[in-house]
Amino acid sequence: MKDDKIDFVIIWVDGNDKEWQKEKNKYLPNDTDIDSRNIRYRDWDNLQYWFRAVEKFAPWVNKIHFVTWGHLPKWLNINNPKLNIVNHKDYIPEKYLPTFSANPIELNLHRIKGLSENFVFFNDDTFIIKSVKKTDFFKDNLPCDSAILNAHISYRENKNHIEVANMDIINSYFDKNDVMKKNFLKWFNIKYGKYLIRTFCLLPFKKFPGILNQHLPNSYKKSTFETLWNKEYDVLDETCKHKFRCALDVNQWLIQDWQIATGQFHPRNSRIGRNFALNNDHNYNKKVYDKIMKQKYKLICVNDMIQDKNMDNFEIAKEQLKNAFEKILPTKSSFEI
Repeated sequence: MKDDKIDFVIIWVDGNDKEWQKEKNKYLPNDTDIDSRNIRYRDWDNLQYWFRAVEKFAPWVNKIHFVTWGHLPKWLNINNPKLNIVNHKDYIPEKYLPTFSANPIELNLHRIKGLSENFVFFNDDTFIIKSVKKTDFFKDNLPCDSAILNAHISYRENKNHIEVANMDIINSYFDKNDVMKKNFLKWFNIKYGKYLIRTFCLLPFKKFPGILNQHLPNSYKKSTFETLWNKEYDVLDETCKHKFRCALDVNQWLIQDWQIATGQFHPRNSRIGRNFALNNDHNYNKKVYDKIMKQKYKLICVNDMIQDKNMDNFEIAKEQLKNAFEKILPTKSSFEI
């Protein structure tokens, strides 16, 4: 009998925690190839809206695995029966700890005790803002996703070439033309809308130039993580040894790319969600807040622009973003005290 349980996993760090900061500073290297910017850890203070959204828009979720260094929000109801609090020490092999990179935290998710075979992974900047069904994430026991080719652009300031490292592995196992022929209707699907143009433009490339990641919650099968660890242990092991993000790390998108390359996914409308990067442009930010309040999408990712090193309106943007979430999620959830 097929198990249709779907868990959610969310990872979170409280960048304001003094004890966490103290431990992080002990391991800070001088290596310019690592990414330890504070922008990676600062708290938008909107996690309560993530829980409210799950309870309101995805009440069918089986379990929520809340992954944390050890700190917890003061408002969190730790006795909620659907909540499983997971410390890094509970599932990440000891040799990789402590870690201040999301990559080891994400690449070991399959080790979480009690995690269902089918689960949805959320970064703490990805939210549900409209009612979703199980079939938005899994259908016929397959993860739902969009297979869209992408071209990666690199720039000098970028210390993150993860997508290139991921594609190195994908291209070593799969022939792009064979993959697309075998799963033609999964690649050339009307559900992808205008993104089909991107795929057609990149067809002449002999190898995968890249696979588009929309920075939204990702649907995963636990067994796919196990497959990659068996096939590429050395690469994943090396990434997990890094205390901070390194230029040629791989990440959880490799699992997503593998699911797509093997054809083990169900095509999903690419307009289910959108990724937004707030910046110093007030008018742009206001449009983002309006899209949240009007619930234009089911899923959304909202964070600050990584390349925008001088986001001098962070506190203002944080409060305005919270106000937008408050408009659609004003009522406390059972995950709040």
